[in-house]
Amino acid sequence: MKKTLLCVILIVAFACNKQKNTEGVIDLINDEHSFSVAEKAVVKHLDLDIKVDFETQTISGKASWKIDNVSKGKEIIFDENTLEIEKVTLDDDEKPAKFKLGTEVEFHGKPLIVTIEPTTTKVNIYYKTTKDAVALQWLTPLQTADKTKPFLFSQGESIWTRTWIPCQDSPSIRFTYNAKVTVPKDLIALMSAVNPQKKNTTGIYTFVQNKKIPSYLMAIAVGDLAFKSIDNRTGVYAEPSVLDKAAWEFAELGKMVYAAEKLYGPYRWGRYDVLVLPPSFPYGGMENPNLTFLTPGVIAGDRSLTSLLAHELGHSWSGNLVTNATWDDVWLNEGFTTYVEHRIGEEIFGKDEAKMQDVLSRKGLQDNIAEMGAKNPDTRLKVDTQGRNPDESLSDIPYEKGYAFLQTIEDAVGRQKFDAFIKAYFNAHAFQSITTEDFVAYINKNLIKGNADLEEKIKLDEWIYNPGIPSNIIVPVSEDFIKIDSIQSNWRKTGVKGLAQQIKSTTEKQHFIDYLPEDLTEKEMAAIDAEFHFTDKGNFVIKRQWFVQAIKHSYKPARNAIENFIIATSRTGSLETLYKEMIKTPEGKDWAKQLFERAKPGYHLTTVQDLQRTLN
Repeated sequence: MKKTLLCVILIVAFACNKQKNTEGVIDLINDEHSFSVAEKAVVKHLDLDIKVDFETQTISGKASWKIDNVSKGKEIIFDENTLEIEKVTLDDDEKPAKFKLGTEVEFHGKPLIVTIEPTTTKVNIYYKTTKDAVALQWLTPLQTADKTKPFLFSQGESIWTRTWIPCQDSPSIRFTYNAKVTVPKDLIALMSAVNPQKKNTTGIYTFVQNKKIPSYLMAIAVGDLAFKSIDNRTGVYAEPSVLDKAAWEFAELGKMVYAAEKLYGPYRWGRYDVLVLPPSFPYGGMENPNLTFLTPGVIAGDRSLTSLLAHELGHSWSGNLVTNATWDDVWLNEGFTTYVEHRIGEEIFGKDEAKMQDVLSRKGLQDNIAEMGAKNPDTRLKVDTQGRNPDESLSDIPYEKGYAFLQTIEDAVGRQKFDAFIKAYFNAHAFQSITTEDFVAYINKNLIKGNADLEEKIKLDEWIYNPGIPSNIIVPVSEDFIKIDSIQSNWRKTGVKGLAQQIKSTTEKQHFIDYLPEDLTEKEMAAIDAEFHFTDKGNFVIKRQWFVQAIKHSYKPARNAIENFIIATSRTGSLETLYKEMIKTPEGKDWAKQLFERAKPGYHLTTVQDLQRTLN
């Protein structure tokens, strides 16, 4: 569908949702990625009763929505995408209701328009998912770690929850939920809520989420899983063969929660557990409330990649507690969380590691902007996703530019004052969804306060609304990296023997790999590999960075390892990094396309969509 036509449909079908901001003024939030018209009728609570069927690979059941018919009107609009809607009833007496599906919009599905009465307080939707549900990944036993039982997991961000639950699928709309989930008796169900810690004999599990969340944080996982505690409020779920390794890897999880609380106030969700998923999970992690979903790639055997946990934990404040109201404002989630991640990391791993991470972060930002173009509007913090799948605009920009922006503010006002500001910001907007403009109003009132010198130091508008890298960005320095840079400039003269004793940590190795000479020979690649064993022994991050160099320099001994790596993971960002390097040559593009066809059956559907755009 052409963009012009799509925009016309969106303007007609999508309306503004009302939300009260912290100043008590009613603002209109236009979330064009939802058909819902929350100012007329909005959901407040979900009672979900579903059955998970691995034979048919479907979820079926009833979504009962308690609603507020604000306008006392005659309809409420839900989002659905590829669902089979069987019937709709109203209120507890289940009075049959009329409903219809509106015009389909690419990526967005169709509006589900239900006729209601002015006094209606509940809408019951009976439905079934289909094989086209983007949010659901059904795995055969062979696709799991233990290879004995099937597995299911969901991924709702950004607009995919509507493919497994009929809902008002906007981050600006928050609700509580209870759920009853029936699964095969030899499996356990988990959700983004308070979870069971062991299997029962019935296969029926109940869940309660009494904190208001947006729809993209609805999550489910079903599989042969076991649980192990870390401390009194943290623990790990994983397949039995993975559990002990995961629990050891994440032993500092409880310390991370306490470090975050020390900085930004109490953790408000009760328990914080993590679930290690099979490799087809498309991200490093997903911050589902109470239960972060994690890639198995974080299990390195040496706790070298656990900074990812700090990021997902940080979302318990920025993202889950205070949420972007639209996907144009996603930097409010990811930029703040990346800042929190780095601060937690500094508390846990020390200042030297934090400085190295800052340098890597800034390089990631620079590389991303160089690839996209400094004038590309998607390099702004506040983006415009009108007429697009919001996933398309997601890059390193909201993470790394958002983090650099918050560092700039910290530098301008001092850490102590900025910490107090962020803590107050989280408290003032707790369990609310806000826009970039809400943030700008809040910081102007509560931090800048009309101070012209401070305005000039921070340059809010330049950071938020202009593309590229702002003029006042902080350039981080790491003494550890300066030493590695010295090694980098001399190893061709002295040889690589003994370098592994000087460059030890994952962060140090990553920096060394990133700045290898452009004219590396295959002989030099082989010597480096013999010294560090990057091809066969590196952790996930090291392998990804090393394989970029191996592809760039046609290092044939790594070819099989590259293929195995690309087939074994579904982490979209990492795969895009490798595929983009492959397609720079005609031979590499042929290789990439052949490899993609082999690997595609194990990828998540969102990963497939993104990589198809990359390869075409």
